[in-house]
Amino acid sequence: MTTNNRALPQVVSEDEWQIAREKLLVKEKELTRALDALAAERRRLPMVRIGKDYVFEGPNGTASLLDLFDGRRQLIVYHFMMEPGSDHRCRGCSSFVDNIGHLAHLHARDTTLILVSPAPLSQIEPYKKRMGWTVPWFSSNGDNFNVDCGAGKGFGLSVFLRDDDSVFRTYYTTARGVDRIRADFNFLDLTPFGRQEDWEDSPEGWPQTPPYTWWRLHDEYEV
Repeated sequence: MTTNNRALPQVVSEDEWQIAREKLLVKEKELTRALDALAAERRRLPMVRIGKDYVFEGPNGTASLLDLFDGRRQLIVYHFMMEPGSDHRCRGCSSFVDNIGHLAHLHARDTTLILVSPAPLSQIEPYKKRMGWTVPWFSSNGDNFNVDCGAGKGFGLSVFLRDDDSVFRTYYTTARGVDRIRADFNFLDLTPFGRQEDWEDSPEGWPQTPPYTWWRLHDEYEV
């Protein structure tokens, strides 16, 4: 169906909609169970001990990798793309941080979440203030933490576990593995038009643009 030259979903009766919805629900529940099984397998991954002494800079001075746990047993690190001296502000990383909720819920499960970038703290702090973020953000300037974790000059997400004073790396993901955590994408995936990017399998005539081109820093949108 089209209205004013715009493609729209087919209009059906309430009963027909309910049948279609229940049919999709079967597949959604199958996917939920598959994701639960995958998470169970992830919890059984082996881990590797971190023997290198990394040094980070934070608002309260220098910190070790152990310090970043802030006394908790688990640590999630988002590798935020920000190179020393660069004026580039990654829209993807920024929108990821915009989607991070209140950290108290993670803390309740003995888990700390922070950001780490290779840029110096003097470069990080003004941008953090501009964006209005409160997520702890540390500089790894001067060492190879991002490279050793697999993020290089890009972005990614690492998970660590602490056992007394020993730190172990348990998980790493990037690209779509990080993408799936974003609340805004998950919300958009529930809508008829989806993310409206041209890689998506959508019906003919659906609004779509190339990925990334519509992304903005949250204070740059005109809508």
